[in-house]
Amino acid sequence: MTERPSFRQALERLEAVVRELERNDVDLDRALALFEEGVRELREARALLEEAELRVRTVVEKADGSLGLTDTDV
Repeated sequence: MTERPSFRQALERLEAVVRELERNDVDLDRALALFEEGVRELREARALLEEAELRVRTVVEKADGSLGLTDTDV
């Protein structure tokens, strides 16, 4: 089983994929493989952000169960 990447690792890999896709000499098969990888990395980064948001919401929850509004709710 592979270890889950951090948000930073997912974002760095996504940026590398985009840079490679922007090159003019990438053949179609490689471009499709990179695109698929980029979509996976994007989904992983989004999931990590959603988990972080949930953790922040949990931390700021008030004793009465209501959520306090913070800058992260914007």
